[in-house]
Amino acid sequence: MNLTGVGRRYGLGGPWVLRGVDLDLPAHTLVRIEGANGTGKSTLLRLIAGIDAPTEGRITGRRPRTAYVPERFPAALPFTAAGYLVHLGRIHGLRTPEATGRAQEWLARFGAAGHARTPLSELSKGTSQKVAVAQALLAEPELLVLDEAWTGLDTAARGELDRAVAERVTAGATVVFVDHDPRRLAEAVDVTHRVEGHRLVPVTATETGDGTAGPRVRIEVTGASGAVLPSGLPGTPVQEPRTDGTVRLTVAAVHSDALLRALLTARPPWHITHLSAAAAPEPTPRTEPSGTRQAR
Repeated sequence: MNLTGVGRRYGLGGPWVLRGVDLDLPAHTLVRIEGANGTGKSTLLRLIAGIDAPTEGRITGRRPRTAYVPERFPAALPFTAAGYLVHLGRIHGLRTPEATGRAQEWLARFGAAGHARTPLSELSKGTSQKVAVAQALLAEPELLVLDEAWTGLDTAARGELDRAVAERVTAGATVVFVDHDPRRLAEAVDVTHRVEGHRLVPVTATETGDGTAGPRVRIEVTGASGAVLPSGLPGTPVQEPRTDGTVRLTVAAVHSDALLRALLTARPPWHITHLSAAAAPEPTPRTEPSGTRQAR
């Protein structure tokens, strides 16, 4: 899907929120959108998700199966948590038994299984957010759009959402997200754009986050004689063949679960001989011209 010259304003003759936005959204890509409050990040995500239509410009390409987590979840709906998820699953084309099973699975993954029969209006803000995230994931979307989706989640649930995002990208989906934490998925992001002056500006690697890499995992594996590691492994791990016949793989921690599954389900499978945390690489020094320090 592609955005070309896209602009959006509200009301006839109202001020432009976005204008001249160009953006490519290929499959297998994690895209971060950043920018100051009020610059139009949420408006851009609504355009990408197909909730709003552009005032000018074009959005072309096949509309993928899309799921969206808004900045504010409308919790005052006449459903229980599980009932809402099953309802949304059916809208996405799932049969009731499949939607029910996936609803239970995602509530359990986010630590909210005990609230399955609780009315949405009675849920805490944090549990409501877990339901909001679960509804976006249960139909395995090809395009996942997350607007501050981690806000309100506890630490365990935030980690689970990180893993779920990595799973969707590994499966071939496009994920576009906004989050106030510059370190969010920093080691996994493929491309970052900043909303600035109504437009979208590409952000270079040295401008993103705080210049440090996220946690990484080292996996040592061995295969049958002459075996070659599969191509397209999740997280694009660094591969280091060793003299004892093993191969050391180093990958961002967010991709480690998916990588382990890929290795164990390969034909023939690879055997995991050692698993450990890896030291993060040294951050790349960031230099700025004298007197031109950019606000962040």
